[in-house]
Amino acid sequence: MTPLTTLAPGKVNLCLFVGEPRADGYHPLVSVFQSVSLADELRLEPAPRATADEVVCSGVEGPNLAARALAAYREASGWDGPPVRLTITKRVPIAAGMGGGSGDAAAALRLAAEAAGRPGDPLLAELAPTLGADVPFQLARGRALVTGIGEHVEPLPPGPWGALLLLPSPEALSTPAVYREADRLGSVRAPAALATAEAQVRAGAVPAVNDLQAAARSLCPAIGAALAAVSAAGAGDVLVSGSGPTVFGTFDDIERAEAAARGLPGALVVRPL
Repeated sequence: MTPLTTLAPGKVNLCLFVGEPRADGYHPLVSVFQSVSLADELRLEPAPRATADEVVCSGVEGPNLAARALAAYREASGWDGPPVRLTITKRVPIAAGMGGGSGDAAAALRLAAEAAGRPGDPLLAELAPTLGADVPFQLARGRALVTGIGEHVEPLPPGPWGALLLLPSPEALSTPAVYREADRLGSVRAPAALATAEAQVRAGAVPAVNDLQAAARSLCPAIGAALAAVSAAGAGDVLVSGSGPTVFGTFDDIERAEAAARGLPGALVVRPL
């Protein structure tokens, strides 16, 4: 087997409407996802001395979603190739609302299918929703309307802006904890309200709304200062991405975004993909 490499881009949520939890506990959503140029790098290669697949990811402790993705593909596809080593070079912030772990899982699925001699295997679309709400979108890249609990992904044309300024946080937020806090605060939407939001987005609107933002700020008050700083730097739309705590702002062009970033320690400028 020849070593295989791929990128796992992060994402931001240009809007995120969240519905009340269903009977199974999952929250339906209506969101516009956007891939960005900040990406992890993955390398899949033989592991001749190993008796099972290995995942190496510096800075990530405990269970790894990419490892689950590899195991899931082997089980579902029947791929019985020799053990492999998956090495992940992290660049997307961890537990930051940018889908870093989900992107790695999606990339691991793509690499596994390629190693098995089945690039683009339709099975990937079936496995992705079982791994996480962001994984189906991150099987590809671009801009998309995402509904259901993440399993319905409809590509959209590119947006009107040319760059994003990201302001990561030194803190991390647990996505389940943010959803629980949103439920406690009553920030989620009844079915009729969620349907209205979906109709609005389908009509072409992408309002700067994130129904998880209040919950993320409740758990991480420093987000408030980050939102104010990015807004003061001249960004157009300013939001928390996903469950946070990363804050982003949109800019018409890369030059303006880079000029704004120079005044914000830790800020990153990325392009939409």
